[in-house]
Amino acid sequence: MKRLAWSERFDRWSTGRVSGPIILLVVMWVTFQLTTLIAQPLQLWLAHLFAGPVSRGATALLGWMRLSETWVHGLVVNGIIAGVGTLLAFLPLMIIMFVLLSVLEHSGYMARAAVTVSGLMRRIGLPGEAFLPLIVGFGCNVPAVIATGDLADPRQRRLTALLVPFTSCSARLTVYMLVSSAFFGRWAGTAVFAMYVLSIWLVVGVGWVLRRAMWQRWPGLPMVLDLPPVHTPGWKAVVASAWNRVVDFLKTASGIIVAVVVVVWVLQAIPVGAGHGGFGHVPLDDSLFVAVAQIFAPLFILAGFGTWHLVAPLVAGFAAKEAVVASLGQTFGGGDLSAALHTAFNAASGGHAVAGAAAFLVFVLVYTPCAATVAALRRQIGWRWTGFGVALQLVLAWVLAVVVFQIGRLL
Repeated sequence: MKRLAWSERFDRWSTGRVSGPIILLVVMWVTFQLTTLIAQPLQLWLAHLFAGPVSRGATALLGWMRLSETWVHGLVVNGIIAGVGTLLAFLPLMIIMFVLLSVLEHSGYMARAAVTVSGLMRRIGLPGEAFLPLIVGFGCNVPAVIATGDLADPRQRRLTALLVPFTSCSARLTVYMLVSSAFFGRWAGTAVFAMYVLSIWLVVGVGWVLRRAMWQRWPGLPMVLDLPPVHTPGWKAVVASAWNRVVDFLKTASGIIVAVVVVVWVLQAIPVGAGHGGFGHVPLDDSLFVAVAQIFAPLFILAGFGTWHLVAPLVAGFAAKEAVVASLGQTFGGGDLSAALHTAFNAASGGHAVAGAAAFLVFVLVYTPCAATVAALRRQIGWRWTGFGVALQLVLAWVLAVVVFQIGRLL
């Protein structure tokens, strides 16, 4: 009887109009702080493993095969190992994050969080049923877009699908962690937490604007959700759920990442103009990769990261957000990536590296999601609305990044 009374009291607090959002924010902040504190030492060890023993072992093996002076050496060591190794260094973070989220889910809290946020959605005119696809979007945008197909009204389906890309998927988390760990130190978890808070406000704000600018008011039905009892989650269920998410993440990322790092390396291996060496033996500054990135770099001067070193990975991120980390690893050639990022942001921002890094994080959050999400959007809402959504994301990402940097450099 006491257990039932405690559960009822917890329900009242966790779903309250004021206490519910506060509890949700505290829970998510603690989750991200624990993730960063536990994962950071493991990330550093894995990064050094790939940059050191793995790269040296591959170099020795290629030397024994008499390939050390060929383009194969560059592809394997500077391409695949540097790119994929940088990404895999974040695997501990993903495992810890998924375990903590599984604990929240299997304890019954996530259902109460759903009630809390769905109330906010309904108050700004979004349908209650749209909350579930949006929550899925914080794991991966692709199944979230597909889940919007369950909404009966085409206007509701269209609006919800347009908002899904503003939910911060787990793929973006690797970029948040890399940049936050480099620039915010022990406050890295708080910086990551701020990205998720901003993501929620973007969903609310953009939804409010689109709802009133483009669609007439439609009747919404309240979301009916059965609240499971609050309980201590079983470790087997938590481990199984976290394991499935990690495996799904690796399956989704591995093929795309390998393809992207190979393409990036090929672009880095192609010389631009005469007298710059042959394929695979060209200085990075004289490569096609840099030539393409330099075309877009001036667009980001006002945002504090208008240099090809930082813009080129964003281009790779159109394929998959995990590729941003892999491309950064390739661009800076392994080693101390944190120090390289400090140097790049400091030069690009005119000495306001932290403000530039914050603007970079905001841009990564808001700009166009991966190619798989764009394809899912096309299937659900057609090319015209998908094109509108992509344009909206790019423009809003640039504007917010500029605002963040211009304000940040004054502080």
